Amino acid sequence: MQVNVTFRHMDSSEPLRKYAVEKTARLSKYLFEPIDVHWVLSVEKIRHIADSTINANGVSIKAQEATQDMYSAIDLVLEKLEKQVRKHKEKIKGHKARVNAGEAAAEAASMEAEGAEGAGGAGGAAGSGKRPRIVKKVNQFVKPMSVEEAAMQMDLVGSSFLVFTDSSTGNINVIYRTEDGDYGLIEARTR
Repeated sequence: MQVNVTFRHMDSSEPLRKYAVEKTARLSKYLFEPIDVHWVLSVEKIRHIADSTINANGVSIKAQEATQDMYSAIDLVLEKLEKQVRKHKEKIKGHKARVNAGEAAAEAASMEAEGAEGAGGAGGAAGSGKRPRIVKKVNQFVKPMSVEEAAMQMDLVGSSFLVFTDSSTGNINVIYRTEDGDYGLIEARTR
């Protein structure tokens, strides 16, 4: 994280510079590198103005506050910045979850199928002593469609698999592309 502090209409103050830099560090947990933060601290009559701009990974976030104390102005700006950065991170997280929902669900289904095959054979996952863990959970709405429609949708999206509800049976299925370019189908049935 690169932090620059500029003083306008006031003397340069090392304690203020350190305070701004230290407080800005807590924003790094919400953003991806490279992060550039520019602070402009200025005084106009009795108003102490803190102005900050963050540029991180193509995103620009700006906040400004004016109070009678520079430290409180910096704190108020940081509250605004943190709120905006958190909102941005949630927006990105929500967007990625919708985009990758089909891929994650199908990956989980294929891992489940492999786990069932591995558990039945000699050795398998049970013999290794190390248990797999769930590292990501995605909720997905599975659209009802026929197997043919699912294959066309998968080709349209450019995905290697698709989770869907079979419109004729109502069961949740996974269609996937095999190594030779054909399609495989996993049909989930409940008793």
